[in-house]
Amino acid sequence: MSESADPSTRLLELAHLLPKPTAFVFGGGGSWGALHWGILRALAETDIRPDLVVGTSVGSLNGAIAAADPEHSADILGQLWPSVTREQIFPGGVISSLSTLRRTHGWLYDSSNLAEYLSSRLPVTRIEDLPVPFVAIATDFATGSRVELDHGDLASALVASAAIPGIFPWVMRDGLRLVDGGVVSNVSTDVARARGARSIVVLDCGLFGVDGSLSESIVDVLARTVAIQSRQQVIHDLSQSLDVPVLWLGGPELTSTSQLDFSHTVALADAAYATSSTLLRSLDGASVLEPGLHGGPELVRADPRIRDHARP
Repeated sequence: MSESADPSTRLLELAHLLPKPTAFVFGGGGSWGALHWGILRALAETDIRPDLVVGTSVGSLNGAIAAADPEHSADILGQLWPSVTREQIFPGGVISSLSTLRRTHGWLYDSSNLAEYLSSRLPVTRIEDLPVPFVAIATDFATGSRVELDHGDLASALVASAAIPGIFPWVMRDGLRLVDGGVVSNVSTDVARARGARSIVVLDCGLFGVDGSLSESIVDVLARTVAIQSRQQVIHDLSQSLDVPVLWLGGPELTSTSQLDFSHTVALADAAYATSSTLLRSLDGASVLEPGLHGGPELVRADPRIRDHARP
């Protein structure tokens, strides 16, 4: 192994384990997207880098940063995530949000804050200008079809991918009414596979354990409902992609935080870093990963569609 820039650490040479092209697939999960920061910190200690990035919802926001600067994305997210507050993304209290609902009849929060936040922090304006090919996943609200956004305005693609129905307004783009991609496909490994990926790294930020006691408001109820639904998409999409090695990196399977709560960013990122780093270091000295699922939540690994493809 070679020395990294930090003499106190050693770069894990793991890229040879994953046949190229290698895709990074970022899942959705609201404020749990802080887990991506921790995962990328762990990946930065290896030589694994993406040839393609696919992202859904908050995963499209973090994925765009990774596609813009794969070498420094963990540092960039480390500057962004600790400063994010609920007020920035979901402005106003219950009265304000209900007032918005009465006015719009369709959603609780205006997404202009999110659009402005993204526009001020994105390094490019168009998807095709990103150094690494990038796809944001959204849902056609009219047909329920998955929509793959791989060209055009980057900020509007990200807002569309993260437009949770009932919480944010849909985004009109290319004549389509688009909402959050997690409605139909939260971890789109099959998109990466269809676009030629021969290995996939899943950066997961969803949770498979659901603590219903957190659903104390209409906003939390809507967000938790979407989270539960989106997890059901994961196993289907994953089962379509296990003819290649799929390395699953994530954080804890259950947390006491809400996906609308941005006050636990650092703790979530640290937990994801610890979990992901442990798995990556366990691969040191391994041979090329065989097709199938490496890592991942037990609930996924035990599913009949996955079980025969789950690797030690």
